[in-house]
Amino acid sequence: MLKIFLTGAAGLIGGEVAARLLSAGHSVTALVHNNRDIRANDSIEISPQEVVAGDVSAPLFGWEKAEWDRLTGSHDLLIHCAATVRFDLDDETYRKVNTGGAANAVEFARSGDMPILHVSTAYVCGTRNGPILESDRLPESGFANGYEASKASAEKLVRASGVPFAIARPSIVVGESVTGRIRQFDTTYAAFKLIAEGRVRHMPARAYATLDFVPLDHVAAGIVALAQNMRRADGAICHLVSGRPIPVGMFTDGIAAFPQFHRPELVEPESFDPAALPALERRLYKRVAGLYASYFQRDPHFDDRVAQEMTGLVCPPTGAEYLHRLISYCIDARFLKGAQEEAAE
Repeated sequence: MLKIFLTGAAGLIGGEVAARLLSAGHSVTALVHNNRDIRANDSIEISPQEVVAGDVSAPLFGWEKAEWDRLTGSHDLLIHCAATVRFDLDDETYRKVNTGGAANAVEFARSGDMPILHVSTAYVCGTRNGPILESDRLPESGFANGYEASKASAEKLVRASGVPFAIARPSIVVGESVTGRIRQFDTTYAAFKLIAEGRVRHMPARAYATLDFVPLDHVAAGIVALAQNMRRADGAICHLVSGRPIPVGMFTDGIAAFPQFHRPELVEPESFDPAALPALERRLYKRVAGLYASYFQRDPHFDDRVAQEMTGLVCPPTGAEYLHRLISYCIDARFLKGAQEEAAE
């Protein structure tokens, strides 16, 4: 049994990781910030051995030194999931929470003489296309947004720290592979809702672009597998990805397969002018959908051979049938309109 300190435990990934660690017989101390509601992806409440409140962006996580010493001195491993995943924040917030949070997490691990399993993102590659190896050097620039840049900075800090580490890099995390279930509809899902329901009808996109949707269960299982084998995984960079990104055309076909939804018009970026959109669509594009537009213009192919070797896991299929399950779950959960609701309006 491992005694594991988990940051970001109330988040989507953190909650599912906590549930799986506890199910495997490990002891979990969960760090939360404002939200103390820790749940697995099936929404069942999780009861770790201890829940502590803190702020990863603050030195000593905002605690007194005695509390810091107590917690750093009583754990075998730190899993650092805490981060802001929003795309609309200022650089200073990203610096404090994502990069600064990683720096404080490293100090937690260093103080307790334990390894750190840092959860990053596959998109630290920036806007590169083509094969992306787990061993590739991180770029210094060329990121699509402040989130990607801050996660790349955090990775560099962890890797240069001298603390034993492994890094898990999920791609675009969506619902479970078998059911499509997801506990909270935010980030990518917010943009998807606007597109599917026809409130944003135009998106700048490249014909060759792909989307690497990865099931949450694959990501959580990969993190747990790494946590249980940190000695072997020391220094490993692991892409927790689908390995089979779906073309943007398959994404729009998947939406159009449901009669109540609208196929978005994909426009070459050079011809796309957000100022020419109707007023409401222009506002929604700027506030939500446009934050994700760069992902409709990229074609990275994330190699995950290191992750497969370290975890023994291969991502389940993520093609058209999986996309259909994701959308169906959104309808069943009433996040998206069903056909009868649309007809009644």
